Amino acid sequence: MSISLVLAAVVGVLFACGVVLILERSLTRVLIGIALMSNGANVLILATGGRAGDAPIVGDGAGANGRMSDPLPQVMILTSIVITFALTAFLLALAYRSWQLQGHDEVQDDVEDRRVASRPDEESLDAGADAELEHTDFDDDEDADPNEDVPPVQVPVTAEHDVVGDRGVVGAEDGEERP
Repeated sequence: MSISLVLAAVVGVLFACGVVLILERSLTRVLIGIALMSNGANVLILATGGRAGDAPIVGDGAGANGRMSDPLPQVMILTSIVITFALTAFLLALAYRSWQLQGHDEVQDDVEDRRVASRPDEESLDAGADAELEHTDFDDDEDADPNEDVPPVQVPVTAEHDVVGDRGVVGAEDGEERP
């Protein structure tokens, strides 16, 4: 079983173009990239399925040339087509909704991603978690509270629930603390 050089080149080109398009910011280009990659996967499965033969179910099983087709690659390609269709429908819905809300279908940067990208490169980032431990001196103040810099969390009191405070239970109905 050998794969045709032309089919291997087609698979490579489809995957390469699909990867380039998936890395774009536009959801339309991402959609086209996923379609190209799925078509490349289908051609790959088809090429590795071997030479064509007679239908495996129809007839006495021997066929005219004595070879039967393997139905597994065909089933895998059909499954891949259904999955690609569902993913395409989902991405089309995302692109349409983005177009309705923002007037374009480009994916925006996340605020956290921008913060991480603007962070200066330091040696401690490359060294990993051990570099942070080297700069921390735990022996200076053994009795210090590790949570002293953390602000207290304020929980809103509702009518259905009681909140446990530092000095007891605060009831929602009277607003006073109970032991």
